[in-house]
Amino acid sequence: MIRNQQIAVLTIRLLLGFIVFFQGFGKVFTFGLDNVYKNFFQASYSELLPDFLLLFTSYYTSLVELIGGFLLIIGFKRDYTLYVLASVLVIVTIGHGLKNPIWDLSHVMYRAILLISLLLLPKSLDIFSIDNYYINYKSKK
Repeated sequence: MIRNQQIAVLTIRLLLGFIVFFQGFGKVFTFGLDNVYKNFFQASYSELLPDFLLLFTSYYTSLVELIGGFLLIIGFKRDYTLYVLASVLVIVTIGHGLKNPIWDLSHVMYRAILLISLLLLPKSLDIFSIDNYYINYKSKK
């Protein structure tokens, strides 16, 4: 039973990690950060929010998704990564809510469920990670 729980936590972490990693990868390397800012953030929200905030959030969310996704995949600094990714989900929720009061929740809901699940499940179940390897290595010294 415990092995199933460990595999479940690994699966959740990998799913969320790959989802946000590829989201960030597409923004950073496929579209380019300037294009994300101009074509998505500025084009959609320039009448609602100041330009400096749009620029910051476009870069922040894109880079956090890329880096945070990678960190989740390898299981490094998991909890801190989840906290920062939670901030991205809040920003995305606010942005979509400002633009469209009734919007497609698929932009946030699946990622939020996975993220909250990881925060609620015991970290001790997340054994297939660099964090766990480091804890075990440190305790053997």
